[in-house]
Amino acid sequence: MPAVDGAILGRMDLHLTDDAEADRLLSENPFALLVGMLLDQQVAMEVAFAGPLKIEQRLGEISPTAIAEADPEEFAALFAQSPAVHRFPGSMAGRVQSLARVVLEGWGGDAAAIWQKGEPDGATVLKRLKSLPGFGEQKARIFLALLGKQCGFAGAGWREAASPYGEEGSYRSVADIVSPETLSLVREAKRAAKAAAKRA
Repeated sequence: MPAVDGAILGRMDLHLTDDAEADRLLSENPFALLVGMLLDQQVAMEVAFAGPLKIEQRLGEISPTAIAEADPEEFAALFAQSPAVHRFPGSMAGRVQSLARVVLEGWGGDAAAIWQKGEPDGATVLKRLKSLPGFGEQKARIFLALLGKQCGFAGAGWREAASPYGEEGSYRSVADIVSPETLSLVREAKRAAKAAAKRA
């Protein structure tokens, strides 16, 4: 497995959770960041992105190899252990293992290669992300926006490919969270979007 290096992300101070250790892991380990994004559904953002640290603490490491090779039942039990990694531990454990296998087999165990290999443009990275288990259109666009806004990705056209999440000065997603204040702004924007959707 390739060495994990915080410099891979171009930045070492992500602030996506209320836990400094969880944020450090996300900042230094590209695969952990990818797993956090996968978990970001039907739970609070901070809970989702704190998930990789729980996995690391319970499994001993968070790497594509360790997760892909884990016994599925034991891995699901690890997810369900209190406090649970996700509110749907069984299904999400399966998705994380599927993601680990794809990163291991398709990207040589190097998650950062998804947005680095061949110096890809934004559209290419979006396409690569959408091919990952559990990454639909919206999740892929949000993660691309996170890479561009906070992790040093500068591939041509990334803002357009990540639209609307790539817009400068917006507070639509986890890509825009850099402090407790911006977390509040993103939560507010999400609530407003849900309210608007209900009215429609």
